[in-house]
Amino acid sequence: MKIKSTDIKDCYIIESDKYVDNRGHFQVPFNVGEFNQKTGITFKFIQENESFSERNVIRGLHFQKPTFEQSKLVRCIYGGVTDIILDIRKDSPTYGRVVKVELKGGDSQSVFVPKGCAHGFSTQSRAVFNYKVDNVYSKDSEGGVIYNDPELNIDWNVGKKPKISDKDLLLPFFKDLDIY
Repeated sequence: MKIKSTDIKDCYIIESDKYVDNRGHFQVPFNVGEFNQKTGITFKFIQENESFSERNVIRGLHFQKPTFEQSKLVRCIYGGVTDIILDIRKDSPTYGRVVKVELKGGDSQSVFVPKGCAHGFSTQSRAVFNYKVDNVYSKDSEGGVIYNDPELNIDWNVGKKPKISDKDLLLPFFKDLDIY
């Protein structure tokens, strides 16, 4: 398992070893012990979530407010997604930075999103997206940032009319967050 740093503190791209032969392939997408040892982070997921999305969908940018913050380990199982992470931790040296990672089903990459970061993704095809989280979900602790915030200028790699939930269209601008 290879772990690469990103432009956001404690956000990592993880590439697993893939063993291919004439039958197909085998891989271990994530080893929690190895990850914790190499990064110094203690990650222990308690729930696994999965979503299916049609092409040209944007989900996010979402986060959970304290005390329900969640670290996430995300990967694309099928299709292709553009994964977006935004550091919203005011005390972080990477506050306000955005990381964009292309993930495809069948590849060997996943992304670790630390607590205190907003997360979202867009789909370039029908896609199945999987994520493991280390804290329970609380509806009362939902938060987010509007996908088209001009200050962030995120290229989501979608067409001119993306499919976005009504709830996500009401999210605030990054500059209006007062969380951390």
